[in-house]
Amino acid sequence: MLKLPRVFRFTFRTMSGGGGAENLLGKELSPYLRQHKNNPVQWFPWGPQAFEKAKEENKLIFLSIGYSTCHWCHVMERESFESQQTAAVMNRYFVNVKVDREERPDVDKVYMTFVQASTGSGGWPLSVFLTPDLYPVYGGTYFPPEGHYGRPGFTELLQALASSWRESQDDMKEAGKEVMKVIDKKMGAGSTSPGPLPDLSIFHRYFAMLSKNYDPEFGGFSRAPKFPQPSNLKTMFSLHSWADENTDRKKRELDMNMFTLKMMNKGGIHDHVSKGFARYSTDAKWHVPHFEKMLYDQAQLAVVYSIAVQLTGSQEFTETVEYILEYVSRDLTHPQGGFYTAEDADSYPTHDSQEKKEGAFCVWTYNELKELLADKVDGTEHTLADVFIHHFNAVQGGNVNPRMDPHGELTNQNVLTELPEKDPLIDNTEVHKAALDKAKKILYDKRQTRPRPSLDDKILTSSNGLMISGFCAAGRALNRKDYISTAIKSADFILKHMVDTANGKLLRSCYGNGAHALEQLTPPIHGFIDDYAFFIQAFIDLYETTLDEKWLKKAIHFQELQDNLFLDKSSGGYFAAEEGADDIVIRLKDDHDGAEPSSNSVSAMNLVRLYKLTNNQQYKDEVGRENIQVISRPLNTNSNKHVCISGSIFVL
Repeated sequence: MLKLPRVFRFTFRTMSGGGGAENLLGKELSPYLRQHKNNPVQWFPWGPQAFEKAKEENKLIFLSIGYSTCHWCHVMERESFESQQTAAVMNRYFVNVKVDREERPDVDKVYMTFVQASTGSGGWPLSVFLTPDLYPVYGGTYFPPEGHYGRPGFTELLQALASSWRESQDDMKEAGKEVMKVIDKKMGAGSTSPGPLPDLSIFHRYFAMLSKNYDPEFGGFSRAPKFPQPSNLKTMFSLHSWADENTDRKKRELDMNMFTLKMMNKGGIHDHVSKGFARYSTDAKWHVPHFEKMLYDQAQLAVVYSIAVQLTGSQEFTETVEYILEYVSRDLTHPQGGFYTAEDADSYPTHDSQEKKEGAFCVWTYNELKELLADKVDGTEHTLADVFIHHFNAVQGGNVNPRMDPHGELTNQNVLTELPEKDPLIDNTEVHKAALDKAKKILYDKRQTRPRPSLDDKILTSSNGLMISGFCAAGRALNRKDYISTAIKSADFILKHMVDTANGKLLRSCYGNGAHALEQLTPPIHGFIDDYAFFIQAFIDLYETTLDEKWLKKAIHFQELQDNLFLDKSSGGYFAAEEGADDIVIRLKDDHDGAEPSSNSVSAMNLVRLYKLTNNQQYKDEVGRENIQVISRPLNTNSNKHVCISGSIFVL
């Protein structure tokens, strides 16, 4: 954690205020922003109108950043943003701004970096207080409405910050600028300069780090909460393929990955009825997920399961790839070929319900399963319910540990999981599988009568790039021409709808608007570094899959555009945002892997691949090597956050 200057001191005191104002988010296209259009909070979208109001009224900006499927974003909305009392305080003392982090990853990155540097952790909702000049003075993530354990509640915090701003705003302004100077020096324009390429010992450090974090009981490279971490899985596969790796480590690397993929596939994080994977598991057993499904997770998991199929020929993982892509094609695809961003975790349990619950669309009571699956399995003494309940570990009273359900939303419910594995009730493998498949179809049809979770029908260039790569990987591994056709259709969609005809730049997003229509903001949001990096990667994948030179030419064209817009020509590496943005206080570089791979890591690999395909020395010497050197600098101190760079180091 960075040592930052102290921003301010404050004491808690009581204030009163009120008076709502019109909520402007109803004019936005982002599903996340529109979710808040009826809040009593006078929300503004990120932009000049909010900034000018803050300056004119000399108020702090309260910036709330989230995304449509963020569970704790929904919780904070229910507890605070829907409260008339809390909204009165917010509206009186602050200019309140909402940002969809998927629309504006550049804004999210700046203020997430501040919160992580000042508190040691981060997440969403991201809650940051800014001066009218957009410099941060205080931040955190989720704040409960009431204080406890010596920590203030959200309203208390609002009152204290308003008081501090009134009494010492000059100090707060100066402190905010000093904080950003420190972050800029550490992580922005002044933070990186080319150094030597790491030697091959880096691969041994990767192996040691991932092995140390490996869970031998349930797989994965962390304890609870447990994320799939495709970047780690891809790195292990790269190490396994390294020509100079020794035999023992090769076996260990493959075994760890295959076991992890197996446990994920069998756990509750995998939706055994509707298919696809949830964002992460709240426990170490991959059992109880946060139920949102993100496109970028499906994309990356399609790639790693496809690699597993290529290495082992596993029929189980072949089916997993098919199930992931069936889910994406059925539930996350626009008719013209673009892919939607996500499905929510929360939904109404019934059509008469007044309050959403997490997982309501996905879970089952024991009695529901007994009733819906009452048919006998032909030739046996068992019902479908007997076979299904036994196989998926459902129990009377529900199989969710209350510690994994802090709000009691899953009481008496079962999250389907094949862990622990049991001997089947039916010895005949074909009969047993047919019974499970029939039961899944009955439950799938039943689900379609339930209120569906919200769909974030925003179409992002970055996530679509990852998904195109996923379909290409699956097409090659499973020899499925239809998957390759889907990848081509999506790429054509992006080229048609997500390129600014005025200047040729990529656009960040367009919107399905709930009816498969397409809408665009005016003016549109232009693409960021991840849009370019992931889409160029997709072009290269399409070329290597189809050998159609059209895609290689597109990759070369957009790589040149990326270099012109984002490349740090003095120190190397790519900035997250274009130069000249007047609503970004510092330009940062994305240099570590998170839910998605680092855009600089992907860019480095793109450059190396372009060099191999074109023999253009510039990609290797003038741009590629320098960028790898820049983003390799943190490896010696924090290699677990930079695993994706390994692929480009391998081939240089």
